[in-house]
Amino acid sequence: MSDVGSEDLEEDQNYLGEYTGERNEAGVRHGSGNATLPNGDTYQGQYENGMRSGQGTYRFKSGARYIGNYYNNVKHGQGTFYYPDGSKYEGSWVEDLRQGHGIYTYPNGDKYDGKWLRHVRHGQGTYWHHDTGSLYKGTWADGNMDAVGEIIHSNHRFVGKFTKNNPTGPGKYVFDSGCEQHGDYILTEPPEQPEGEEDDSSSSSGLKWVPRAITGQTNGTSESNGPPPGEP
Repeated sequence: MSDVGSEDLEEDQNYLGEYTGERNEAGVRHGSGNATLPNGDTYQGQYENGMRSGQGTYRFKSGARYIGNYYNNVKHGQGTFYYPDGSKYEGSWVEDLRQGHGIYTYPNGDKYDGKWLRHVRHGQGTYWHHDTGSLYKGTWADGNMDAVGEIIHSNHRFVGKFTKNNPTGPGKYVFDSGCEQHGDYILTEPPEQPEGEEDDSSSSSGLKWVPRAITGQTNGTSESNGPPPGEP
């Protein structure tokens, strides 16, 4: 869901909605005030020379709500946005966009704690999966797991490189027993179809874990030729 846009209706030159509160000598909204916009949204908080600036609460008619800092009519600084679907973002805003450090709680209970850039996950951050308890801790780029990171499960973890959410190249599985399985994730190509036969849509390229070496203690799980169950 996008939370940018509906607030701009307050700047309609013909009708600014209803307002009660403080004004400056020029009669412009300045100080504490309450406003009801033409579209039904409301704002309660600080104004400076006619613009929302400082601490305030903006309630959307959709059910969304923002509580935090404004500067020149846009969310800027620290604030919390409550979305109609039950998700929530707590953190830094820059010119109406999630940017800097913030924590996003998703409707299904998943949670991301880390850096943002222009509304998307970007930089160092941790994503926790509510249903499995697993988490990814590492680098993000344009909303995707990217570069160096690790996926942590209840009894083992994978450490390696990622490209657009998928592991790629060399990495290792580290088990609680102390065993480490080193290997590579490679991209496999679909098998070639015999001439004259239609392409089988069920055959597609995918990721394959190729183990190279095992170090530390060994057990039945770590000596297998593939990653632990449920891994990419």
